[in-house]
Amino acid sequence: MSPDCIFCKIAGRQEPADIIYEDEEAIVFKDINPSAPIHLLVCPKEHYSTFLKTPPEVLPMLQDVIRKVAKQLEIDESGFRMIINNGRGGGQIIFHLHIHLLAGKRLGGF
Repeated sequence: MSPDCIFCKIAGRQEPADIIYEDEEAIVFKDINPSAPIHLLVCPKEHYSTFLKTPPEVLPMLQDVIRKVAKQLEIDESGFRMIINNGRGGGQIIFHLHIHLLAGKRLGGF
């Protein structure tokens, strides 16, 4: 855990969040500035600042969590989006690896 990281503080229950799912390795909570009716942040509890600094085995674990949450919330094949922003140039604001899970409306204008 990084003492200055808001996502680490949420995982450690030192900061409030609307938590949707949690297990020993991951936590999922609602984004405070949603871009879709369902906008969740899927995070490992372990602190990794960026995608490129994350061990490769962490991503499959997060994908499994997304599958569980999608089933829990009845998000199905009708559509959802997963986004990882990496680095400032990639739009990353919080430097703790997280996957945005967006659903609940037609995304991308297709």
